Amino acid sequence: MEIQAQIQPASNENGQNGWLKEEGPPIRLTPLAIEMAKKAIARRGLPTFGLRLGIRGGGCSGASYVIEFVEQPRERDHVFEFDGLKVVIDPKSLLLLKGSTIDYERKLMGHGFKFINPNEKKSCGCGQSFSF
Repeated sequence: MEIQAQIQPASNENGQNGWLKEEGPPIRLTPLAIEMAKKAIARRGLPTFGLRLGIRGGGCSGASYVIEFVEQPRERDHVFEFDGLKVVIDPKSLLLLKGSTIDYERKLMGHGFKFINPNEKKSCGCGQSFSF
């Protein structure tokens, strides 16, 4: 079961939020991803607004995912709330993450967040980068 976001859009200079409310949230987080993100923030022990999800250039295939703590969102960021967890995404990353699901995996050799992004065209052998 996936939990839909309660959207809290950060308006742009025209007062528009960049997507139609009828479309629903542009990303989804699974309940386990939400739970583990909340635990990570609690363990941090510092004032934290939420988590930043994004995409940066780099890696073997040209791009990689970003997950980091956010103390304060930037002016143009979009902020979403998933069951009390605030998720911050910059406008460029939001376009590339649209339709994605963020999950949390537990495997024998490790655990962590997993991006399931329908916009990816290919990924590298190491599994740490991808291209569009």
